[in-house]
Amino acid sequence: MLLANRRLRAVLPVIIAVVAIGIGWGLSVGLSGYVVYLAISMVTATISILGLGIVTGSAGIIALCQLTFAAIGAWVVAWLNVAQAPGGFIVWLIAGGIVASLAGIIIGLPALRLRGVNLAVVTLGFAAAFDVLLVQTQFPGQKDGLSVERPSLFSSDREYFFFAMIVLVVCALGVFLLQRSRVGSSWKAVAFSERGTAAVGQSVRMAKLSAFAVSAALGGVSGGLLAGQVGIPYASSFTPIQSLALYILAIMSGAYLIDMAIFGGILWVLVPELLKRWGVPQDWGFVVFGLLGIQALTSGSNLGEGIRGLIRKRTKRRALASADPSSVSTSVLDVFAVPEAAEPVPADAPPVLEVRSLGVQFGALKALEDVSLQVRPRSIMGLIGPNGAGKSTFVDAVSGFLPQHTGEVLLDGEDITRLTPAARARRGLRRTFQQDRVPPQLTVEAYVRFVARKRLDIEELRDALTFLGCPPPEEQLANVDVGTRRLIEVAAAVLSGPKVLILDEPAAGLSHEEHLQFGERLTRIPSRFDTAIVIIEHDLDLVRTVCTEITVLDFGRVLAQGGQQDVLDDPAVIAAYMGDAEISS
Repeated sequence: MLLANRRLRAVLPVIIAVVAIGIGWGLSVGLSGYVVYLAISMVTATISILGLGIVTGSAGIIALCQLTFAAIGAWVVAWLNVAQAPGGFIVWLIAGGIVASLAGIIIGLPALRLRGVNLAVVTLGFAAAFDVLLVQTQFPGQKDGLSVERPSLFSSDREYFFFAMIVLVVCALGVFLLQRSRVGSSWKAVAFSERGTAAVGQSVRMAKLSAFAVSAALGGVSGGLLAGQVGIPYASSFTPIQSLALYILAIMSGAYLIDMAIFGGILWVLVPELLKRWGVPQDWGFVVFGLLGIQALTSGSNLGEGIRGLIRKRTKRRALASADPSSVSTSVLDVFAVPEAAEPVPADAPPVLEVRSLGVQFGALKALEDVSLQVRPRSIMGLIGPNGAGKSTFVDAVSGFLPQHTGEVLLDGEDITRLTPAARARRGLRRTFQQDRVPPQLTVEAYVRFVARKRLDIEELRDALTFLGCPPPEEQLANVDVGTRRLIEVAAAVLSGPKVLILDEPAAGLSHEEHLQFGERLTRIPSRFDTAIVIIEHDLDLVRTVCTEITVLDFGRVLAQGGQQDVLDDPAVIAAYMGDAEISS
């Protein structure tokens, strides 16, 4: 049944695309000329909103210049038309999208350093400057009244609407495939946590720039289509106030969802048209969009998320009502039984992770001083210490998030001291975080595949999730509690096959009993995946359960290091960390 559903999900977009093209053909025949013209406007707006859905909805970047990219696409099409460039309108349309994409990359460069209001000012400033430039220079062919030539097969408005529908379907399919690819997952991940994105080996820079590039390309295509619709484009069709309204509409509708982008395109045309019929100036449409946007921003949700949330709740209730309790397996530990071929690690095996004389200083404060440790292959080392001992600073320095430190970090004999966090993750050093870094927009399966950075068999993925007590692959992460998301984060990191996995309080949010169950399962991971683990944890019962070696930090220095029992019995450790009452228990 699952396989059948997965196959259905694979072909369903193609079926919808064919149906949409058929509907477009039927509408182009049955609608009046004026309605057809409005329908073309709806299509061009939808394509532009699709682009906004990527950069704002998926990547979480404020971009207020979408119609400026549309203007670039329209300008390129008009210029190629005047020059009678070979290839015709379709080639010109693609060229307009490419040039707009390049402009998007350039405008996206500030997004690598700026966020929020500052980035909004930059993009809005670009839109205003380009608007002034268009008013002064005008579009190619505008002075001479030279109209853009449509494709010969789609010269009339009805035929052109059908052509526009084909372009919309192609763009929507492209967005659909991108959203479900690693690129699309990187957009959603970087919107939720840049540190979490870098920690799984994904370049934050590439995630942001690719979002800008694809968004701008769609804007350029929409502008090129508009140029073919009106014949002679004018600057008044691409003003900054219209870009603002389009942004608000994308936020309100949840335009990262394709159907909601279509809904936004319908509203873009429908609201002004209704105002016109009611005798109200069409500029009041901006006020309507503004009010809808304020409601969406203040409520923290959008229309698309609301509708899907209701559908998911209803589906979940039905699934729970029809579930058979007898079908639940009680032997999940057998899923990750250690392979018989797994050989013991030789006593003289070199360390897989070696930290030499690590030091971190913030001003006059020495957060870490001369910290050294070695992690053996397939071992589980506990890193413990009181609050403020420097554990989090140590993890940040080793994983690359604190590059300004002294000392060296070697992974499997290779010096990785100067590598970025993403590069270290790709070399095989993975980490989890104390804070939630799991993007809720993804499904469990999409997140795990994104983190793993490799092809995973669905059964292998399902077994790993079952073993760690995680939800099934198709579950939406937005419906999962924080404690369970931490387990999903661990499962995803394990499936990436790292050489060393640093777990920063991985069982936070779980009950004491769940801590111990998690620890029992954790002990099987090193041999099963040939992975060494460093675990930071305050629950000493969990530390006793899983760790063979322990390193204790206190005031940024190594207080004790060695076998579990020797360290826990050390009087200095008892005095500094556990206290007499704890050790006597």
